[in-house]
Amino acid sequence: MVTRRQFSQAIAGMLAASRVSCAQTAAPDLWAGASIVDCHHHLRPSPEANIAHLDGAAISNALALARANSAGQMQALETKYPGRFLGWFASADITRPDAVEVLTSAVNSGAVGLGELKFHVEAAGPELRRMYALAAELNIPILIHFQEVPHTPTEGVFSTGFKNFEAMLKAYPKTRFIGHADAFWANVSADYANADAYPTGPIKRGGVTDKLLADYPNLYGCLSANSGNNALSRDPAFTADFLKRHQDKLIFGSDCACTDGHGGGISQGGNPTAARMAGKCVARETLTLLHKSAPPAAFQKMTWENAHRVYKLKA
Repeated sequence: MVTRRQFSQAIAGMLAASRVSCAQTAAPDLWAGASIVDCHHHLRPSPEANIAHLDGAAISNALALARANSAGQMQALETKYPGRFLGWFASADITRPDAVEVLTSAVNSGAVGLGELKFHVEAAGPELRRMYALAAELNIPILIHFQEVPHTPTEGVFSTGFKNFEAMLKAYPKTRFIGHADAFWANVSADYANADAYPTGPIKRGGVTDKLLADYPNLYGCLSANSGNNALSRDPAFTADFLKRHQDKLIFGSDCACTDGHGGGISQGGNPTAARMAGKCVARETLTLLHKSAPPAAFQKMTWENAHRVYKLKA
């Protein structure tokens, strides 16, 4: 006679065997084995946590976004996992009087760019203008978070005024700008009115982002986060043409908070308006989109070559 405990153990064994079998027979990622750099990888609490996300999403390398005082942390990470991290960007409170000195010191300590800069200031305000000038002086890229609509009642907005950002591109022609986040990607559509963080539906051609990417050689787009994925998901016909036209200006990144590269943990816990990505890995979702929407040569540019050229990453 089989006891309840023996029955439970048998069922548990069958489930475990089933999981192993599924894992062994699951189709490999479409990009498995390719050289891919995640250029919007926020540092995790431990070296192992960083690698868990990269390995889970089948991503070979990353560029880390860190604080200005993270040189030691980056060195430890590179020592433990040589070759996986190709560089790092530094951020600091740009509203402080010493921001230029702090970030210059970070670059002298190894940072290859500034960002992600996400502060409650205007995109054309004096705080960010100092950063634009600094990036040009140091000959490094600068990553800006543009957001016109709060995700929560107390969050506020960041780097506002993107619709008028052309003036900054003209004023700082030697600065390599990397656009990112809600307002940057929502403005691929000409009808965006700063009403929703992540608008849906067909894209109306002639949007600000599309025009600026075409007209200004010093502007690039970071494809990361729900914002980038949302823009690429809305209108497949537009996406294929957009990627074709701007394949030299777009750079893959994840901005994903999941723990395992498969959507584990609370991947969108701090952003309830991005519920469409709950339980999913943003990196995995965006790589899938890029792989099916662009030919192999363009996919390689956006996931590897452009980052090395624009960010001047290690080989």
